[in-house]
Amino acid sequence: MLLIGLGLGGYYGTGTASLTALIPAALGLTMAGCGVLAGNADRRKLAMHIAVGLAAVGYIVCVPGLFKLPMVLAHQEVARPAAVWSQSAMAILTGFYLVFAFKSFREARK
Repeated sequence: MLLIGLGLGGYYGTGTASLTALIPAALGLTMAGCGVLAGNADRRKLAMHIAVGLAAVGYIVCVPGLFKLPMVLAHQEVARPAAVWSQSAMAILTGFYLVFAFKSFREARK
């Protein structure tokens, strides 16, 4: 839900200037769909692995935004500061998701 909110907030917060601002929302919707599929015990393992794979891709793609964030915070010139904020937030959200998902996977194996 946080990714959906991030995407919608970024899209409308920038005056609907770019459809790419909706990428976090699309990822969030897809991951939420995996959560719905995980409600079925027969599909749970597959759905959760797909969700983690999507989160990993989202994290890898957005990590460069984290490296640009100090420049934005220092009020230095950056091409698209709103994109840097959005990428950083998405990297943080997906990073936390990955940590907790891997912890859950390890506990399930025990």
